[in-house]
Parts: sequence; structure tokens; C-alpha cells
Amino acid sequence: MNGVHDMGGMHGFGPIPIEENEPVFHHIWEGRIYAMRGHTPVPVPGGGRYAIERLDPALYLALSYYERWLHAGIQGMMEAGAFSQAEFDEYLAFYRKNPQAVPPRREDPEAVQRVLQAIKSPGTQRRDRDIQPVFPIGAAVKTRNMHPTGHTRLPGYARGKRAEVVNYYGVQIFDDAKSAGKTEEAQPLYCVRFTGQELWGESAEPNSAVYLDMWESYLEAV
Repeated sequence: MNGVHDMGGMHGFGPIPIEENEPVFHHIWEGRIYAMRGHTPVPVPGGGRYAIERLDPALYLALSYYERWLHAGIQGMMEAGAFSQAEFDEYLAFYRKNPQAVPPRREDPEAVQRVLQAIKSPGTQRRDRDIQPVFPIGAAVKTRNMHPTGHTRLPGYARGKRAEVVNYYGVQIFDDAKSAGKTEEAQPLYCVRFTGQELWGESAEPNSAVYLDMWESYLEAV
């Protein structure tokens, strides 16, 4: 989808701050949101990324990284029917009025260990499907100039651009299908190389290049 979240290649957002010895989480609540996002047994309709992308643009820009996760998670839980807006507003009003009140807490050491094990265990998006890739390594391709209504990993600045296939990763889960409400879909996944000049024109740095991972449906032959 087209939205404020697609910031690649855009101007006006200032330099990217590089924090020396940056911690994994700056606040305890960020780690909790990370755990909740990955292990809450209520699936967010359309997927978490799509939920974040659908945040109001002004709100999206005002929030920090994990605040976006939090807001999107709350909205997703409502859409999934876990609780209503009225119920959420009631609890929010209570804790604002009673900031010292202790929220309900459930101790489950076994669940904690399962979550920690899942976080530390490497996962894979690769699927064993009998699908042959259309494009060989070295093939000249062009990205489609597409504007889907749901989530996509094809950034706006790279649409309608020529590139070269430089690697093939096998058949992997196609994330765009989740926001469209489809069952799991898998496609061949490639690494493609764009020259800086193809993406940025004459303003590109000399000999610069950008490498992006692209699913097969993003590409067409040149």
C-alpha cells in the first residue's frame, strides 16, 4: 500500500541518529511489547505490519518504533474481537484515574520458558514447494509499477525500475498475501541489484548500488 510508512528515498526526515552501544530495549515496556507481539495467541487481522501501516499518518510519525507496535496491536485485538473499544476505554480511564493501581498479573514460568525458547530458536520462511524460479541469476528484470491496497515489501522508490538478479533464496512465504486475507502463499524469492543511477538519476553517488529482496510477482522480464 502507499502510505507515510514508505519512507525509502524520501527527503525531509533529517539524519538517522546512530546511538553508540545502543541497548536492545531502551525501556522495560518495549521488551514486553516485543514479547506480546510475537506470542499473543490472537492473530492480528491482516498481520502486524499491515496494522502498523494503517495507523493515521500524523499518529504514525509522532510515535516511536515500539509505540507503533503497541497501537497497532491494540487496534488488531479489537478487530479480532478480543475486546471492544468501550472495554478498552473503560480500563484506560480507570488506570489514568488510579495510576498506582496494580494491573492483573498471571505467573506462568512454563509459558515464559516457551517464549524465550521460541525467541532464541532460529525460524525459517522457506518452504519445500515444487515451484521453479522464472528468472536465473544474471537475468535482467524490471519491477512492476504496482500500488496494492494491502501490505507489500516492494518500496515505492523501486517500482518500475530495471535491475539484475544476483541471488536466489528458494521458495519463501509471501508476506503480501497475509494482508489480503489469503492462506499462506509462497513464491520464489530473489536478491536483485539496482544501480544508484537507475533509482536516483543524476543525483546518485558514483558506482552506488542498492540490493533488495524481491518476490517473483514483483518482477517482470526485460
